[in-house]
Amino acid sequence: MKSFIDREQEMQFLNNEYNRKGSSLVVLYGRRRVGKTELSAAFMRNKNAMYFLVTEESELQNRNAFKEAIADFCDNDLLRHAKVDSWEILFKTLLSEALGEKLILVIDEFQYIGKSNPAFPSIFQKIWDTMLKDQNIMVILCGSLISMMESQTLNYNSPLYGRRTGQIKLKQIPFAYYQEFFPNKKRKDLIGHYAVTGGVPKYIELFYDSEDLYSAIDKNVLSKQSFLYDEPNFLLQREVTEVGSYFSVIKAIAAGNQKLAKIAGTLELKQTGLTKYLKTLIDLDILEREVPITELNPEKSKMGLYKIKDNFILFWFKFIYPNLSFIESGNKELAMKKIRANLTDGHIGYVYEDICIEEMWKLNAEGKWDFTFDRAGRWWNNNKEIDIVAFDSTGTDIIFGECKYWEGKVGVNVLSALEEKAKAVGWKKDLRREHFILFSINGFTEELVELVKTRNNVVLRE
Repeated sequence: MKSFIDREQEMQFLNNEYNRKGSSLVVLYGRRRVGKTELSAAFMRNKNAMYFLVTEESELQNRNAFKEAIADFCDNDLLRHAKVDSWEILFKTLLSEALGEKLILVIDEFQYIGKSNPAFPSIFQKIWDTMLKDQNIMVILCGSLISMMESQTLNYNSPLYGRRTGQIKLKQIPFAYYQEFFPNKKRKDLIGHYAVTGGVPKYIELFYDSEDLYSAIDKNVLSKQSFLYDEPNFLLQREVTEVGSYFSVIKAIAAGNQKLAKIAGTLELKQTGLTKYLKTLIDLDILEREVPITELNPEKSKMGLYKIKDNFILFWFKFIYPNLSFIESGNKELAMKKIRANLTDGHIGYVYEDICIEEMWKLNAEGKWDFTFDRAGRWWNNNKEIDIVAFDSTGTDIIFGECKYWEGKVGVNVLSALEEKAKAVGWKKDLRREHFILFSINGFTEELVELVKTRNNVVLRE
């Protein structure tokens, strides 16, 4: 498999930081499996660099491990056998022995030291201010607990606030790059792979050698010994204490209960008691609260829906979690039967809308229209829903879009229905210039293609 796809901007940023005069402090964070360690390793290659992985052990154990890492890096037997009870002494030793050409120090899972000793960010701030900031060193602080990394390194109240010279929130790989991972697969197959793996490099790697999507799911998810069989449980155990409660919330949302009241009703909880779980899942980048794209005050909107952002977690809670009894009893073929029957309409079609919105931004950058929109997303009210609405908030142009992931070709009736639904959107209704776009995985009828030739405000995309 071709490795290290879609990380060119991040690598360029790290190289720019490395080449700047003096010191730099970079925060690199994101969900687990997204490729932070791989990015760091690739950047460190052939440079004067030291890597240290923090564990969930005590601060004392991590400090001793850091001492060993410095001793190995500097080939210092005296330090290896010494008793050191101060982080300051360790950093001072590293600086005295390792500097020459620029030194790179990567501290991975940085947040765990702060978890075992909440004072550690303040300790590191002092070390940075008094020892590191005037040296020829680049420090990269990596972490997977997103909310903890933000609170320890990025937030205004953090002791390290204002010290960093840059930060990278490493995200999942966009669908646009999937052809590079799977050069021999058709677009429809790529969409299916993206709908399950969700742009997570580790998951993509696992799916690479399988003949088709279903054999990949069978091998990597349905097998009790497989890496992904219990992945959501593993991810949440590292972040929260009440895993069962969080599972219940995610399961309810995956089943289609996206409004706060519906989630609470399904779980028989008061809405106030549900809020902390939703907030934590948002902090972990698993959920997002979505409102109609035209809302002026999103935070105060009563139209908010909770959406699972992570494609794999959404897939797992739709198709694996409800069928665990089949799998555990040795009847995984029954679970696969349900997946085959429902994956396209119950999951891939849903993810296809996100892919189409991603493509909208690409078309926007390429100048597809004679204006540039700055907002794009879904729109809905109590009766109607539109897959894509994009508009120029400072102008009067608006685009309405529909995404169809179905077997047949899209016809004139779909365009007519979209034009009718657009009337329900109140945004600058008397002033606006309307445009339409239809996405279809299986093309369009000849009648629609001919009609669009007579219209200058309709775009068709396969």
